[in-house]
Amino acid sequence: MRLLIQRVNEASVTVDEKLISSINKGLLVFVGIGQQDSKSEAQWLANKVAKLRIFPDEFGKTNLSLKDVSGSALVVSQFTLYAETKKGLRPSFINAAHPEYAKPLIQYFAEQLQSNEIPVQLGQFGADMKIALINNGPVTIYMERNPKS
Repeated sequence: MRLLIQRVNEASVTVDEKLISSINKGLLVFVGIGQQDSKSEAQWLANKVAKLRIFPDEFGKTNLSLKDVSGSALVVSQFTLYAETKKGLRPSFINAAHPEYAKPLIQYFAEQLQSNEIPVQLGQFGADMKIALINNGPVTIYMERNPKS
């Protein structure tokens, strides 16, 4: 499971010109699911994201978590985080999980964030989404539980 996390002042998802979800201060979390990913990884990563201290305190130091700042999370499926680009010019997505496996794991990840008292909004799995955001910092972090080299 791979995450690309962006600290945002606001973010939203539009599908077919209709706003389907939005947050103010918080994290936009793009989630890629690999074929070998599991609920235990989703739970571990959700707990880590909920407690990740990447918001500034009163002294400007990154000491506060999403919960500390009463922030929200916008979780968006992003199978392209599993792009393989070592050969050729067209990325391969062979290591990305199939939709019937990935969709429940993304939902589980979102539920685990909610169990950490984080308000969560979701993108629309499999849709052509338009993502708008105002990045704060910018702060962008790539995360996976067991990075492969």
